[in-house]
Amino acid sequence: MFVKRRKIMKKILSLLSFSWIFLLLSGCSSTTEAETSIENDTDKTLVIYSPNPEDLIEETIPAFEEKYGIKVDLVQASTGELFKKAVSIPKFELTAVSHLRSPCANFLFLVQTEFHHVGQAGLELIPEYQNKTGFYTPYTLDVSVLIVNSALTKDIKIEGYDDLLNPKLKGQIATADPSNSSSAFAQLTNMLVDQGGYENEQAWTYVKNLFSLVDGKIASSSSNVYKSVADGEMAVGLTYEDPALKLLNDGVDVKVIYPKEGTVFLPGNAAIIKNAKHMENAKKFIDFLLSQDIQDKLGTETTIRPIRKNAKTNKNMKSMTEINIATEDSDYVIQNKSAILKKYNDIFTNIQSKQ
Repeated sequence: MFVKRRKIMKKILSLLSFSWIFLLLSGCSSTTEAETSIENDTDKTLVIYSPNPEDLIEETIPAFEEKYGIKVDLVQASTGELFKKAVSIPKFELTAVSHLRSPCANFLFLVQTEFHHVGQAGLELIPEYQNKTGFYTPYTLDVSVLIVNSALTKDIKIEGYDDLLNPKLKGQIATADPSNSSSAFAQLTNMLVDQGGYENEQAWTYVKNLFSLVDGKIASSSSNVYKSVADGEMAVGLTYEDPALKLLNDGVDVKVIYPKEGTVFLPGNAAIIKNAKHMENAKKFIDFLLSQDIQDKLGTETTIRPIRKNAKTNKNMKSMTEINIATEDSDYVIQNKSAILKKYNDIFTNIQSKQ
């Protein structure tokens, strides 16, 4: 059993390569205890593990506590630490892991196996992101974008990935390491899709040409990518929509570009731990996240993109109808992540050896 759990844990961590997770637990017990508590769930408590940004927490948890009178026990830690805690719970199992896409931000993850919860609110989601499996429900979306310093690119057209191959941008393209950064890995798979596919040699030639212009300047963290562009140290950065929109909303002189070749939208997902002691409380939290009020708040009071089809958004969050949306093969990416990263690392190492 211990070996099995270690294998499950290793697989989970290999899939969840990004930093934003909202791991909600509702306590675990034996099957008999769980069944009893589902029928008589009078304990007004819920445990949530989260490394999420404060704006997401502040817009959801206090409002949930006030509405339902349920006390949330919030435990904040890193993604890896949260999953170590999760798999240490007795009878922990995770059978839906193959359905989960790893590099997406704004990720609520209520680990669940047998219980299928969609809820009425789930039917109001954008059709492509409705709960089709029963195991997990998307509740937010994140997007790979280009953040551009307006002052440094006055004479350079940047509308998508192809425009990044401009020689004028050599040494001025900010990116993190796809091996260590969720946003950088999401950018890598996004550009591969746009340039012909994960195994397409032309697509990998594009990656080689792009990182030749990166000129070895790999940011030490994902946050340093957009910060360096905002501070005028770099002309353009490969990042996620959320931090880029925050800078734009704050009046920083940057542009947020959705690659014209195609932009991948990655959903954050909600699920529930098997044999959860307070199952009904967990169900309420998922439904609460998908409610019109919370989805509107996420879209207007934060820069996190809501997933409800009629949710309100702030003025700088471009409508999906105005974006060329690319489709990623999540199953392929999950199964071949190591191979994708190896090919990238081989290319990057080769470039560096010639400089």
